[in-house]
Amino acid sequence: MPDQLASSSDSPLLALFRELAPRLDALFEDSSCSLWRLTRSQFASALQRSASKRFANGAFDRRSLQGYLETLHIDDLALASACMEGSEPAWESFVATYRGYLRACSGVITKNSRSGADAQELADSLFAELFGLRDGKRGQASLFRYFHGRSSLKTWLRAILAQRHIDHTRQGRRWKSIDSQDPEQSKSPPSQVVPTPSLDPHRQVYLSRFRVALTGALRALDTQERTRLELYYAQGKTLAEIGRQLGEHESSVSRHLERTRKFLRAEVEQHLREASSPMSDAQISLCFQYASEDSPIDFRELFSGKTSSKPSFGQEESS
Repeated sequence: MPDQLASSSDSPLLALFRELAPRLDALFEDSSCSLWRLTRSQFASALQRSASKRFANGAFDRRSLQGYLETLHIDDLALASACMEGSEPAWESFVATYRGYLRACSGVITKNSRSGADAQELADSLFAELFGLRDGKRGQASLFRYFHGRSSLKTWLRAILAQRHIDHTRQGRRWKSIDSQDPEQSKSPPSQVVPTPSLDPHRQVYLSRFRVALTGALRALDTQERTRLELYYAQGKTLAEIGRQLGEHESSVSRHLERTRKFLRAEVEQHLREASSPMSDAQISLCFQYASEDSPIDFRELFSGKTSSKPSFGQEESS
């Protein structure tokens, strides 16, 4: 890996990246970086951004960093990073692969046909943000800088679309409320009112409800399923180590984990849809996105056995 990792900074994270250089080289070779003309240096920077976001609290060591890197969607991260760097082959591939997908998702989110005006406008506006356009000119930093590879690119894009649609709906309601005011009674004229929703004010509520649903779903697992999850997520063991401990082949451990993850996702989605305050598909998508972005779910705590004080599957935490 280039000497860029050996920067003048004495950051412990950068020091560990230097130690893991052989593994990072292997990840680079196994990825699609060469297709998108993404250099080793640019690839290393993408991995550093991702790890810096994940371990912002400083709680990491060599094993946790290496384990984290192994969980990333490396090809998606390579494509997003190459697009952010302005690679033409990467952009051509991204447009060919994701334009139809984004319009289809927009159709579902707006409850219109993918070819409808609202759906196309939502999808195409996101393309502009990803490209870094402002007033038709490239110059603003690409939205891709917020993609860290922790979820798939499709999941991340779908969540961004859902958030944009929610923001647009709220903004429309805000302006409608403003327009209905008597200008003589308003504290400030409409021309002075500036929309400012840069962060979702409901983010913590979504994370809280996601945690309640996940905790309940975990209780529905049998002992073997819980053990696999605990060893993998809470204790950071590799598939091979789990297989040796449970007497299973590594590939079997992988299949069981994937099946359990699908079960948990389905259970969480069902709970959020059927709760006393049901959530829409767009809101549920945001729940998963926020959980993957900030890693608010501490699996060590969830598997600690201290669940007596947690709400049951049918209850909601107060928000």
